[in-house]
Amino acid sequence: MGILNVTPDSFSDGGKWNSLDAALKHTEDMIAQGADIIDIGGESTRPGHQQISEQEEIDRVVPIIEAVRGRFDIPISVDTYKSKVARPAIEAGADLLNDIWGLKYDPDMAKLVAETKVACCLMHNREQADYRDFMKEFLQDMGESIKIAQEAGIAEDKIILDPGVGFGKTYELNLEVMREISQMHQYKYPILLGTSNKSVIGNALDLPTEERLEGTLATTAFGVIHHCAFVRVHRVRENKRVIQMIEAIMGR
Repeated sequence: MGILNVTPDSFSDGGKWNSLDAALKHTEDMIAQGADIIDIGGESTRPGHQQISEQEEIDRVVPIIEAVRGRFDIPISVDTYKSKVARPAIEAGADLLNDIWGLKYDPDMAKLVAETKVACCLMHNREQADYRDFMKEFLQDMGESIKIAQEAGIAEDKIILDPGVGFGKTYELNLEVMREISQMHQYKYPILLGTSNKSVIGNALDLPTEERLEGTLATTAFGVIHHCAFVRVHRVRENKRVIQMIEAIMGR
């Protein structure tokens, strides 16, 4: 999953792909480098981000989705947790809703996914990193998102899970959720791992955002070894090569 942020303030690449031409060129480059899905986001969700209006988010993402859909034959994900943004995004051609709140923020999101029959990625998140027994509560939280999806009538083969690295977790808990990621397989859904350039890598290696490629590649390798089905990344070519090498070693 190649990341296409059409935001001025995303932590890693804010402002780089805001124009239509730049977004299309970057999409073309990511596809050439081996991306299987393009994830388009119009609101930064970095720590301390400024929430924008639904209309502003629509104005950012819908023209880009329409343009990518018109130019390329590739699945499109839209990174939003708001149903009023998600609906026009789906109408513009999005195939997957990537919800950082796991259907818990907007009560209309699950119904929309079921109605439109798109896929959804349910990410783990919390307002505060406040846990008594982290992995137990983490799995309970994921189970709650799955229950919301099932009760709304979302098809089983339309659900993807994301452990939410960098969201509602301390540095130590981000490492723990990756270390224990195999526990997520009990839910029998594909897992998406999104670690690219995140602060957990910066903290582990004491490096700024622009120098976190090697750390990202290490997490990608770890995720593939532990049977994650998707990785969400900024640098497609390098991550694709790591995936191919790990799969060759493992005979997949």
